[in-house]
Amino acid sequence: MTRTATPKQPRRTQEQRSSEMRVRLLDATIECLVEYGYAGTTTPRVAELAGVTRGAQVHHFGSKTDLVVAAVSHLAQRRTEAAMKEISRMRVGDDPLGTALEFLWELHQGPLFVAAIELWVAARTDPALAVEVEKVEPYVNNAVLLAVAQLVPNEMHRKNVRDFAYTAMDTLRGILVTNFVSPDPDRGHRRWLRASAQLRLAAAAVMPDLHIAGR
Repeated sequence: MTRTATPKQPRRTQEQRSSEMRVRLLDATIECLVEYGYAGTTTPRVAELAGVTRGAQVHHFGSKTDLVVAAVSHLAQRRTEAAMKEISRMRVGDDPLGTALEFLWELHQGPLFVAAIELWVAARTDPALAVEVEKVEPYVNNAVLLAVAQLVPNEMHRKNVRDFAYTAMDTLRGILVTNFVSPDPDRGHRRWLRASAQLRLAAAAVMPDLHIAGR
């Protein structure tokens, strides 16, 4: 009986191993931001979470500043990917604004938004971090706006939909930040539903010809 030879997996190159190590460290940085906050994010903790030695961590990122600055772009990429993944699950139906509001709520749940908040707050007093955050945040917002535009594709409403999305995001983020003080997911969601009702009324006044179920 002959055996079928199992094809050998090609060996990873040094460049591939190095790239994978960086991703592990950056993912661990995001995890650390969520678990311990910005002040509690230290290079030893990141190395421990990533399962690498301190020497390996220092080889790739010499300081906390280097690590966090790189994590800003990494986090922005993951948030953008999350937006694209979430929009692929949505179905417009006859209530595009309702779908857009649901999309925004789901997108802001989970650890990626928490990590982003930690970086935004830290950037207030860290000029180097502020520069990096300012660079990448428009890309994330544009991805979200592009996703919302797919839910409300009427070109006549493009600017109004953009303004609506920004206002909705500002409102939602404010609700979620204040909810950090006394965490209660149900209360946060109730506040978002209440705000959504007001946002829908405002949208109906500006875009009266856009069908909104429940009006």
